[in-house]
Amino acid sequence: MKPGLTLRVARPTDDLERIARMYAEGLGLEVLGRFEDHDGFDGVILGVAGEPHHLEFTTRRGHRVGKAPTQDHLLVWYAPDEREWREGCARMLAAGFRAVASFNPYWDARGRTFEDLDGYRVVLQNAAWTS
Repeated sequence: MKPGLTLRVARPTDDLERIARMYAEGLGLEVLGRFEDHDGFDGVILGVAGEPHHLEFTTRRGHRVGKAPTQDHLLVWYAPDEREWREGCARMLAAGFRAVASFNPYWDARGRTFEDLDGYRVVLQNAAWTS
């Protein structure tokens, strides 16, 4: 992939408004867009204005998607500043995420894992990303 492209991670849910609110509050994201009845789908797009990555949550009317297929379906956010990381962890709990032990113990060494109401997990890693 070439530089300058936008990444959007899309995921279905059975509770669109509640999931969108959890992620917006927990990760400090804003609603960039929403749609209703687009070929039977409703959705909310979250992100930070001007940044090339988004989370999209969708629901299809009359269709049930259920819970996450495994405990290792993760979104990982790197937060190198310890104060910001701690504040992020507190926001996740206040937004309704549940703190859980990570399925992969690697993430527990320098991070915390949180589970949403659909069983999907978010890791806040207190480290800088290095390649």
